This record gives sequence, structure tokens and C-alpha cells, in this order.
Amino acid sequence: MGVVTTSSLHLLAQLNLTDAFSGLGGARFITGFTMLVHMFWAELFVGFALAAPVLQAWGARTGSPRMDHLAHSMARFNVLTFSTGATFAVLFVVLLVGLYPRVTASLFTHFFYAIAIAMLSMGLALWGMYSYYYKWDRYSVLNKKRHIALGFTMGFFIWIWMVIMTGIDTYMVTGGPGVKPLSVSTVESFGTAVRGVFNPMFTEMVLHRTFANLSWPAFALAAWASFMYIRSKTQEDRAFYDWSSSVGLTWGIGFLMLQPLVGFTIVYALKLSRPENPVSGADAGGTYERLTSGATSNLLLINLILVVVLIVLSNAAMYFGAERHPDQAGRVPIRFFGLVAAVAGLYAVSPLAEFPFLYMRYIALLVMVLATFGAYVTYLRGRLRFRYGSPGRSYRIVLMATGVVAAVIALNMGFMKSNSRVPFTVYNQPGYTVQPSPPPTGFGK
Repeated sequence: MGVVTTSSLHLLAQLNLTDAFSGLGGARFITGFTMLVHMFWAELFVGFALAAPVLQAWGARTGSPRMDHLAHSMARFNVLTFSTGATFAVLFVVLLVGLYPRVTASLFTHFFYAIAIAMLSMGLALWGMYSYYYKWDRYSVLNKKRHIALGFTMGFFIWIWMVIMTGIDTYMVTGGPGVKPLSVSTVESFGTAVRGVFNPMFTEMVLHRTFANLSWPAFALAAWASFMYIRSKTQEDRAFYDWSSSVGLTWGIGFLMLQPLVGFTIVYALKLSRPENPVSGADAGGTYERLTSGATSNLLLINLILVVVLIVLSNAAMYFGAERHPDQAGRVPIRFFGLVAAVAGLYAVSPLAEFPFLYMRYIALLVMVLATFGAYVTYLRGRLRFRYGSPGRSYRIVLMATGVVAAVIALNMGFMKSNSRVPFTVYNQPGYTVQPSPPPTGFGK
């Protein structure tokens, strides 16, 4: 039996898996696609895990049953969809081990202790999630503070997991300048793992992902609530989903306005993390040069256009949503601020963006954010008197569009970031490239 098992494993080890995926766009395509599907569900999970206990605590403080209902819906969504995201996560790891065994083994040994902490955090987050959801009926009534604490346990530990994974990801993008490069020799020390996580791009990317995981899931919530409003049969349900769409829009825009500012710091961090000793002259600029003026610059421009579209749609949603005010107060200033944001955004993505001087693009983006902030404050002030239950059709259509655009932006961010380090899997470390590693030999000897 042992001989048969060893022979079977030896045969599997010799298979060239890259040929198996050649008809699906190649190993990089199928691996990247699997990761993007996982990230779609994972970002929703993280966003709702962070937001649900906050909403419940807010509802307990204000006495709003709608807050409690929405928090419960978020927890239920996470429980029902977690297995989907986890399945693609496992498939992604299997593809990495099978197609890129060298880099996978090196990352696992280099960041062994960091990955162990991340997996412990994931386990605690799942314990918090299932306890939070399945004890809702009893704890949310008899011991609300303990129940909210379970929710914050879920959110905190999934955030720790995200932080550690972000550190490993940014190490691969920057090549870990100033820290020890990868090797396949043995498990590195705890200090080596920590220094690798805290690389030059780490802080900025953690902020970006935290805000993003609170922004795009909020837009997804607004789009979902708009869709559910159409299916609602009672006036009570319609009022709840209308109110939920406004909550999603408010949270989404609030964190969206921070993204261009944090995005600028990410690009600046990339510029400062250029390798001191590039392996070739073409790689001297680091991932910064590839992202801003190299092969990935088109993806950066596409993402900028999508962000402008999302901000314009957000202003339009606030304008249409303000009609719920009994006096329709605020629609005029929101329309003004929205037009300013649209003009500034269109200028920022136009060929004239660097006229009359280089930094006009950034000034235009700042004007767009400030104008959106003006519309946002006006919308929030009027929201105190909104009457929920009968939003206009234009409002619902715009909200569904924002959900789609926000999802595309989130996925394109990952695609753009990964391609910025090509031709390396770990930047400026020539032993780790985007090409699949050859299958291991000598298995079982």
C-alpha cells in the first residue's frame, strides 16, 4: 500500500500543471481569477464584520430597531456566504502550491510566525461570528453588551488577519527593501517575519484596505437594499430597505472620500521603496515606475476614471435621495456641489489634466473631494428629517450602478497592484518570477 501511495504522489509531483491551464488563459490567469473571486467575498465579509457591531451598538444607544435589524442582516450574510469565499481561498492556496511551489514555500517559511498568528486570528474571528449570530435572539435581549462584544471580537480579529495578509502582500510588491530577502532554507525567526510585514508600503495599504472594506461593501449594501425595495410587499419593509440604502450610501461616501488621499500616500510610499540595488537597469524605478509610467499605467488611469465615475454617481444619488426631505431642502446646494465635483473629476482624467502645470490633476482631484464633502454634509443635515418608504426610480437605479462600479474598482485595484510588480512575483528578487516553477523531482527518495 505504501509503495502504491508513494508512486501515485511521485506521479502527481511530475505533472506539469501549467499545460492543464493553458486553455483557460494560462496559470497566471486562473490563479489571479481565483484570487479575485475570493477577494470579492472576503472584502464583503470584512466590511460587514466591522460594521455590524458598530450599527448594533449605535442602535442600542439611540433605541433604533432598524439598526439592530440591519446588523443582524449583515451577520446573517457573513454566515451564509463565508464558505463561498473560503472555498476560493483554499483553491487559491492549492494553485499556489501546485504552480508556484518555490515562492509558496519561501513565503510560508519566511512569514511562518506571522501566518500562524493570522490563522489564529481567523479562528477567533469565526468563533466570534458564529457566537454573535447564533446567540442573537438570547444575548441581544438579555445581555446586549456581551452580545455586542462578541460582534467586536469578530470584527477585530478579522481585521488583524487582514493586516497581516496586507503586510505579506506589500512585501511582495516592494521586494521588502531594507529587510531580509526570501529563502527556502528554513523557518525564519519571529523578528524576520515582523520586519517583513512592516515594510515601507505597509501602513498606507492597511489604511487603504480598511477604508475600502468599509466603503465598497457599504455601496453593495445600498445597491442590495434598492433591489430588495422593489421586491418588498409591505410598507414597513419598503421603509426599512429605503432607510438601509441611505445608510449604505452615507457610509460608502464617507470612506470613499478618504481613498484618493490615502491612494496618493500609497503611490508616494512606492516611490520611496524603490530598490537600492536593482537586479537590472529596467527595474531601477521599482514598481512605482511600472505603475505610473510603465506597463501598468493604463490600469492606473482606468481606475482613476472609475473612481471619478463612482464619486459622480454618489453625488447624483445624494441629489435624488434628498427628495425624501418633506421640504426637499438641500437639493439645490447638493446639485451645485455635484456639478463642481463632476467638472473637476472630468478635468482630472482628461488629456488637459497637466495644464497649465504638472500638479493640476491632483488639485482637480482635491476639488472633487472637497465638493463631494460639501454635498455630503448637506445630505447628512437633511437626512434627519427624511421620510423613508417611497424613493424615486432614478435614486434606486443610481444606487445599483454605484454598487457595480464600486465592485469593479475593488477588483481592479487588486489586478493593478499585482501587475505593478511583474515580471517578479516578489519584486526585485529574481529567483521568484511570475512564471510557474518547475514541478519538484525526486519525491519519496
